[in-house]
Amino acid sequence: MEDVAASLSNFLSSPSKEIRSVESIVFSSFNPPPSYRRLAGDLIYLDVITLEGNKYCITGTTKFFHVNSSTGDILDPRPIKANFESTTLIGLLQKISSKFKKAFREILERKASAHPFENVQSLLPPNSWLGLYPVPDHKRDAARAEEALTLSYGSDLLGMQRDWNEELQACRDFPHTTPQERILRDRALYKVTSDFVDAASNGAIGVISRCIPPINPTDPECFHMYVHNNIFYSFAVDADLEQLPKRHASVNNPKIEGSINSLKNTDENDGNSSCFKVSNGCISESDGSNPSELSGATGLPTETQLAESEQATYASANNDLKGTKAYQEADVPGLYNLAMAIIDYRGHRVIAQSVLPGILQGDKSESLIYGSVDNGKKIYWNEDFHSKVVKAAKTLHLKEHEVLDEAGNVFKLAGPVECKGIVGSDDRHYLLDLMRVTPRDANYNGPGSRFCVLRPELVTAFCQKAEAAEKTKGKSSVEEEHVAAPDLPNVADVNDLVEDKADPASASDSQFAAKVQKNETLQECGSTPTASSCQEIYFNPNVFTEFKLAGTPEEIAADEENVKKATQYLTDVVLPKFIQDLCTLEVSPMDGQTLTEALHAHGINIRYIGKVAEMTKHLPHLWDLCSSEVVVRSAKHIIKDVLRDTEDHDIGPAISHLFNCLFGNCQIVGAKGANSMQSKTQKKENSGKSSRGQSRWKSGASERKNQPSYMSINSESLWSDIQEFAKIKYQFEMPEDARARVKKVSVIRNLCQKVGVTIVAHKYELGAAAPFQTSDILNLQPVVKHSVPVCSEAKDLVETGKLQLAEGMLSEAYTLFSEAFSILQQVTGPMHREVANCCRYLAMVLYHAGDMAGAIIQQHKELIINERCLGLDHPDTAHSYGNMALFYHGLNQTELALRHMSRALLLLSLSSGPDHPDVAATFINVAMMYQDIGKMDTALRYLQEALKKNERLLGEEHIQTAVCYHALAIAFNCMGAYKLSHQHEKKTYDILVKQLGEEDSRTRDSQNWMKTFKMREIQMNAQKQKGQVLNAASAQKAVDILKANPDLMHAFQAAANSGGTTSSSNTSVKKSLNAAIASEVGAHPRGRGVDERAARAAAEVRKKAAARGLLIRPHGVPVQAVPPLTQLLNIINSGMTPDSSTNNEEMEVANTKVEDGNLSNVQETATEEKPKLDKEDQAPVGLGKGLSALDSKKQKMKQKAAA
Repeated sequence: MEDVAASLSNFLSSPSKEIRSVESIVFSSFNPPPSYRRLAGDLIYLDVITLEGNKYCITGTTKFFHVNSSTGDILDPRPIKANFESTTLIGLLQKISSKFKKAFREILERKASAHPFENVQSLLPPNSWLGLYPVPDHKRDAARAEEALTLSYGSDLLGMQRDWNEELQACRDFPHTTPQERILRDRALYKVTSDFVDAASNGAIGVISRCIPPINPTDPECFHMYVHNNIFYSFAVDADLEQLPKRHASVNNPKIEGSINSLKNTDENDGNSSCFKVSNGCISESDGSNPSELSGATGLPTETQLAESEQATYASANNDLKGTKAYQEADVPGLYNLAMAIIDYRGHRVIAQSVLPGILQGDKSESLIYGSVDNGKKIYWNEDFHSKVVKAAKTLHLKEHEVLDEAGNVFKLAGPVECKGIVGSDDRHYLLDLMRVTPRDANYNGPGSRFCVLRPELVTAFCQKAEAAEKTKGKSSVEEEHVAAPDLPNVADVNDLVEDKADPASASDSQFAAKVQKNETLQECGSTPTASSCQEIYFNPNVFTEFKLAGTPEEIAADEENVKKATQYLTDVVLPKFIQDLCTLEVSPMDGQTLTEALHAHGINIRYIGKVAEMTKHLPHLWDLCSSEVVVRSAKHIIKDVLRDTEDHDIGPAISHLFNCLFGNCQIVGAKGANSMQSKTQKKENSGKSSRGQSRWKSGASERKNQPSYMSINSESLWSDIQEFAKIKYQFEMPEDARARVKKVSVIRNLCQKVGVTIVAHKYELGAAAPFQTSDILNLQPVVKHSVPVCSEAKDLVETGKLQLAEGMLSEAYTLFSEAFSILQQVTGPMHREVANCCRYLAMVLYHAGDMAGAIIQQHKELIINERCLGLDHPDTAHSYGNMALFYHGLNQTELALRHMSRALLLLSLSSGPDHPDVAATFINVAMMYQDIGKMDTALRYLQEALKKNERLLGEEHIQTAVCYHALAIAFNCMGAYKLSHQHEKKTYDILVKQLGEEDSRTRDSQNWMKTFKMREIQMNAQKQKGQVLNAASAQKAVDILKANPDLMHAFQAAANSGGTTSSSNTSVKKSLNAAIASEVGAHPRGRGVDERAARAAAEVRKKAAARGLLIRPHGVPVQAVPPLTQLLNIINSGMTPDSSTNNEEMEVANTKVEDGNLSNVQETATEEKPKLDKEDQAPVGLGKGLSALDSKKQKMKQKAAA
């Protein structure tokens, strides 16, 4: 971990030197032009200081720019020189400053030399959690100061403000019948939505910083609403922290457990805040967003208060955003939604929406024509509006059903009761408050969990699975047997399964495979509704709620059964299948963000992360990842709660103190026990106020204490709150040593990204009591969630292309990916994540087609886009570097490939830590690269480290462990150690037989490798036995000669010392000679590694021979190692035996290739000699540089032999 922490300082490359073209250029204080000069055409005055130090006052007129004669405080509009004028400002500056002309040319050249994508602006750039170190000096910049003074928080100071709603709805009304019309429509929607999100983020900062006044200043502070830049802002408050003070009581008080369940069921990714309950007070009767006030004003139970207050809670905002996005994707003509974004900043959550037309002008209560504003007491209904909602409901798998209002009237709805259908002043039909567009999660049915709903991905998967099962039943003739099949197994079965798989991963994999297959079979039988609804499955979103349903008991029971089956499908099929994918590395999340994306892609809510962690206890890296994510999410809520209570001047110290409490060992000044109890008591007293965000605006100085509230928190209390929060909300029992086991760098990164903190990129002493200083906190940025639309047409093309690629149809896949890439570039521009995906798939297609250069071009595009759109350290960026390295290696540019691999390993270690299967897989790739350039020792170290990681993380019988054993077998094979190759391949074969069976193609391949290695081992032993007598006699003869002639021995040693430039080679040769003479063990030679020079030369020869179409020896064919003493004997006897002479000629060719540096001179010779090497299979891979001094002697011997 310390190595990873130290690598932070190397993560951000130092920025390229800025090219300054002008010292200063600002608006002149002569502005605005006086009236008599405006009549003469003057528009603007600029004060410029050039790099030469000259000061000029430039006049901009309707015709051109010129330098006026003003020198002091009085305007002199006369041109100073006739030639100091130009139609452009750049042209004028080039005339008055030669340094500007030169610097401007350099700027243009730098821009032109960069990749075109690097000059494209990203509409929604990611937040960076690391800043440069040392912190750059803050220099004077008058232009920057002017820009800050004219800060408008996203609004355009010039001209009219943009009507976001009208722009968005007008774009949705664009025709979209032809492909080109759809592209134009999607591009307009994407541009408007991206601009809205950017403006909403800037406006939210102004709202939270109290720079924008509310439109209802007389109301309580927590109910304040804001309108700025035609965007409506309202606060959503975090109700999760409301229950923290009640945790201790809830343990022994079952009456409070119902209210605690609401905390368990609320989830940052599963709820949504009805901002129109708060924002459009003219529509809603009550906000119900402040339980602390309601509890004091009413005598209602806690459960009822929480249920009534959830519509405007912090956690429910995401549900509204997801519901809005779902209806936007349904794209029903005549049904509209508002633009929406959620901004988290300084502990506050602000919901930004485009302004509903007419909602701010007078009483518009009569415009509500559908849904309810008082939780079903009175329901509005309109036939025209209902018909549009029904069309969207069919797409979203929602059932048209009947509900009752308080008076007993029956209404037919096709959505949640609390949704609101409003007719705007533009006569458009708007649907708002879409917090429950999917059915409720039947596993969470407490009174405070009304917004714990299933994810739309799960609903879609369940319906597709049921429809497929229904088709299968229709084709078969045993429908009655299928209907009578048993129900799905309950959650206890899954828990039993988890207990069974607490042992090795190999056994768990097979158990999970059998269990999932069984569950899928049962699902096909039990999850399909009755024959009356066999074609389509629709869910009633209002079951398991407090709303009154008007259907028959049988219909209500059937609707509830459908929801229960969908929930059971989640726990009994989807979760085990997801765990199986994690075990087999089909899904391999690297950090909290990718884990969240993987869970959501499978239709699993984040509230199930505790169950996922429990089911992955046998996989250390997954358990660590889940536990770290739980720690980060729990700490995020607590830190945001503290930040809401913190004054502006204490933001930096508060963040650094909380980080020290979390990652260090920070204690409270004074008595620990008393202060700890006091802090808990203080939190209990003020929790309602702080969690509702009111204390931030309190003006009573008497309520503020001299010491900031965050100083009452220490490490023990913070970790205690995190553990209890994780238990209540995620059902996750953190171990006692969780604080010591947490991967600190990964958690720091994840927490900074979720809270929006930027820290200095330098090495932190994470073992210290206070590793963070206030100066380490550089910035606090808003974290934005939005509903920017995606191009569905391009997405469909990519999915089809992936299927074609999987089937090996490269040409068709390339066409589809290229078309998707073209469409996305027209819609979103190049800076978008989906464009990066297209580039990655195009690179894969070109790689499989053998076009390495084309693959590198596409992969470079993906790398640039990922860095700009996802972040420098995103796991996808790391994989982009890894793929780029493999493509460079395919072009034999191994050194460049290794640099990319080094960057990939750094990014992976930052996101996941060093212990992850992807890191081990990267180690294998690095080892293969070192192996190809002849550095076998380095390659073996990487392979052995990868084997250790896989055995520790995945188990000794995992398939990835078998891959490591196979890679080691190949490496030993290249070194001529066939016995070790056979041993490692035998382990590979045993694992594959157990995991895949003997009939699998990979198992048969492993068996063939075993036979090959065994055969080569037998051949080598036979060759050793054949030449053993001759070698023993020759060795003894050589030793006797060297003993009898000490001068000859010294000559050999001197030649070894002076013959080459590589000290390691000299040392190895000298040690080999001395050891052979001292021990006289010539009959027992030692093996030798691969020489780097000869390996590189052989690789170049193979490359050129392949280019000429010649047959070459493939990689991996072993070369028998020659012991050092045998080399000596070959040199001594080089003039006596023809075989030795031939071997010397071959070795000389290898040495000449590297030393001369000219491969073309020896290409023909090397190509002719290679068949001999293959036939005899005993050629050495080079003698090393230690014997290069004997070249002259060998040349003389060759001439004698030739004569």
